[in-house]
Amino acid sequence: MSAQAIELSTATRKHAGPPLWLLAILYTVLFNAGLYPVMASAARWPSPLEPAQVVISYFQTNHAAVLACMFLQLGSTICLGLFCAATVSRLQFLGVRAAGPWIALFGGFLTVFDAFAASMIGWTMIHPGVASQPSVLLALYYLAYAFGGPGFSMPMGLLIAGVSISAGLSKLLPKWIVFLGLVLAVAGELSWFHFIIPKMLFLIPLVRFPGFIWIIAVGFALPRTRTISPSMASV
Repeated sequence: MSAQAIELSTATRKHAGPPLWLLAILYTVLFNAGLYPVMASAARWPSPLEPAQVVISYFQTNHAAVLACMFLQLGSTICLGLFCAATVSRLQFLGVRAAGPWIALFGGFLTVFDAFAASMIGWTMIHPGVASQPSVLLALYYLAYAFGGPGFSMPMGLLIAGVSISAGLSKLLPKWIVFLGLVLAVAGELSWFHFIIPKMLFLIPLVRFPGFIWIIAVGFALPRTRTISPSMASV
């Protein structure tokens, strides 16, 4: 077959969607920028394993830092939601018809909902009428932690697994990204046990921070175009 005939028999189509790499970077930058105000202050963000008085005192005296953190991280969840929707759309565009993209969509949207809820609760906690009531403040803190801790890592594991497995089987991602994704997905699902084994808290940041590497890598590596025949151009 001549080169001209080959050219006529195929066509390249580009996925109509936002750049995944841009959404991944925006998510990463906004979330980590939100950490700066609370890490730069003299007092550090309290762990759920610390005494109740430490938690209460922190949120009663660090209103500005917490507000800046919640504001930036709330914006990051929007970028993560868009990344999830666009990635699932991209996988379908590239011909993936397995259950993986739908598992990723479920996990991604649940991650966004939980992170959104955690930010909203954190914003609520610093209001004077709430911060002045220790019992209410403490209850909201643990609720926010549940949403933003294991409530983040468990569904994030599903998002990562759904994308990594489906894209890996279709050879759409490099092996190292797929392998990293599988490790993070396992860590995310194991973080479920943090509810009954507090010392497994380390699994949550293990999913969170290496997850930034994975999501940016996927954003750059997942193909945006596919080759189709002219007869399929309208599909």
